[in-house]
Amino acid sequence: MNHKFIPLSVPNLKGNELKYVADAIESEWVSTAGPYVNTFEEKVAEYVHTAGAVSCQNGTSGLHVSLMLTGVTGEDAVFVPTLTFIAAVNPVKYIGARPIFIDCDESLCMDPEKVESFCREECVFEDGRLVEKESGRHVKALLVVHVFGNMADMEALMRIAEKYNLKVVEDATEAIGTYYTAGKYAGKYAGTIGDVGVYSFNGNKIITTGGGGMIVSDRKDYLQRAKHLTTQAKSDELYFIHDEVGYNYRMTNLQAALGLAQLEQLEDFIRIKEENYRKYRDALNGKKGLMLLDVRENIRCNRWFYALMCDGYFRSRDELIRYLSENDVQSRPVWGLIHEQVPYKQDRAYRIEKALHFWKYIVNIPCSTNLTEADVRRVSQLILEETVEGKGS
Repeated sequence: MNHKFIPLSVPNLKGNELKYVADAIESEWVSTAGPYVNTFEEKVAEYVHTAGAVSCQNGTSGLHVSLMLTGVTGEDAVFVPTLTFIAAVNPVKYIGARPIFIDCDESLCMDPEKVESFCREECVFEDGRLVEKESGRHVKALLVVHVFGNMADMEALMRIAEKYNLKVVEDATEAIGTYYTAGKYAGKYAGTIGDVGVYSFNGNKIITTGGGGMIVSDRKDYLQRAKHLTTQAKSDELYFIHDEVGYNYRMTNLQAALGLAQLEQLEDFIRIKEENYRKYRDALNGKKGLMLLDVRENIRCNRWFYALMCDGYFRSRDELIRYLSENDVQSRPVWGLIHEQVPYKQDRAYRIEKALHFWKYIVNIPCSTNLTEADVRRVSQLILEETVEGKGS
């Protein structure tokens, strides 16, 4: 019996998307200016409670600009996670700085204990500067990624940042809508706790503009410079005068129109993600060595991606991915660890342990907000089937 294909993560475009995009086209404002850009920026800032927001072409460009805002240069080093998509770390190299790869904790996010250990054992802190002994580089920033929408341990990481005078760039590209419900940062959204944060609206994110991103901060000087850098650093727009190297990083009005319609539905999308997470959890957890990973306590998570751990499972990670594919269900392994990738093999990786385990055993399963109850049931049933040759009942 043939079944419909169940994709991993696709957009849900059932709101005002067509209406707003058609309006942008009819107004003939389709490029990197127009009212939807300004409105989308304002609405994102309002949603996450920041002083402002600056749109950009994607999360990667947002991270590139954000590192520049925090003063990172080619002479510096930056703490980064190894368990994340490589686009989170590439901007460090764009600037010419050196990444220092840090392991994850049980949340899949950067491990604060290992950051603290590196600062204490591998660096000296003098005159407000954290300097790596091995390279002599000033370790200037923490680039924290909120993996799969989960929140990194920002209380611990911010304490370390304050202790060692580190700037904090939050890669919240997967985590718009995630916030603390208790503790020091109760009510604070992912991306708004450090010095600057970045969201992504790629096609597979919880809300999308097809491609696009957003820089947020409470520092108005950062926001002003971000706008300047992303619009080719024009100091005089009429006469095309430029006072530094800028970038063509602005979002288009068409993208912003799409994003505005998506933002209107974000809370509903999060509700659906949570409901489907619970259905998967109830169907899979504790059965045949499976565990759908949960999130950190005291947060409301957007549940962007579901991470299924199969370290006690009768199939290997790759067998499961292949079996689901044969049955028209898309899944994927977690990203290849960045410190093992060709462009980064010569860079410093510090006590990478848990990330190696998670890389070996995590499978991401379908998580679109278009998933029906029947879809979740079918995926779960396939995962629980024992049909591997020579294994099972």
